[in-house]
Amino acid sequence: MIGGSGGWPMASEIMKIAELREMSDEQLELTHKEAAEMLFKLRIQAQTERLDTPSELRKQRRLIARVKTIQGERARTAQVAV
Repeated sequence: MIGGSGGWPMASEIMKIAELREMSDEQLELTHKEAAEMLFKLRIQAQTERLDTPSELRKQRRLIARVKTIQGERARTAQVAV
């Protein structure tokens, strides 16, 4: 399948990864904190009331995973350079 579910990533996801890779370490950390806060708020909202867009939970989790992956790559690269 090509597209959003189970196959190759969609063009918008690839662009998002490219955008994240262009960010500085500080920007990545800020993006991570914002996404974590949003995920927390969405989880609270999911428990107390009905979510308008349940898919937003998955989007935030994946954004956090992308940021952590890039941060890990940079840490390993810096470690090898030393």
